[in-house]
Amino acid sequence: MHPTTPIVCRVTSWYFRRMGMLAGLLLVFGLVFLYDGFRGYPATVEIAKKKEWFTSEFLPSFDVAKKEGRLEQWIAEQKARGLPTGIDGEPPRWVSYAAQNGWEEDPKLYSEREIAEQFWFGYGCTAGAFVVGVIILLNRSKVLRGEADHWVTPEGVKIAYADVFRVDKRKWEHKGLAYAWHRGVNAKAGRAVIDDLKFAGADKILERLLSRFSGELIEKVSASGPAVDAPATEVK
Repeated sequence: MHPTTPIVCRVTSWYFRRMGMLAGLLLVFGLVFLYDGFRGYPATVEIAKKKEWFTSEFLPSFDVAKKEGRLEQWIAEQKARGLPTGIDGEPPRWVSYAAQNGWEEDPKLYSEREIAEQFWFGYGCTAGAFVVGVIILLNRSKVLRGEADHWVTPEGVKIAYADVFRVDKRKWEHKGLAYAWHRGVNAKAGRAVIDDLKFAGADKILERLLSRFSGELIEKVSASGPAVDAPATEVK
């Protein structure tokens, strides 16, 4: 590539896939939480209340009827109501009654706070999915552009290579990130990020920057053991 040829780096499809998956997961989690808040938890609470009634009121009524010698009458009344009556004079069991109706054997009696939390998490996750979706749309037209003597950030900030006095590329190998500190000549002084995972071809802009700036370079070097930080070197 000619040294003066513009370098145009557009957002990678990998970035959009990753962000799309994040938005999708947040939306799924949000819908699950909302389902539990609107239906799942209340339905479980209803079953838990039925179990509580079954053990505290229904079963004792069986014992009373048997003790008073009117068990047959009690059985006839419960059958008419569609309730279990037990077998061979034995009391009905919740396990059988629950299985017959497809209910949990040991349903949890969720508190009002626990139900409210499902709405908090649900609305929070769906809001997060919306925010990520907006970020995806905003990034569709973003471009990182490298020129002969400067580069333009995705936010439209123009930074001259000559204004850069420090480059940190310690995260470049594993995360594709480099940081460039610059003086405030063409832009407000500060730090710019070159993201090779987000912008395809950003490595060419970093290469052009390193060939045109004079300042401090911070990078990692290999040692006999784990990677260690190299001392800052002066690039001229």
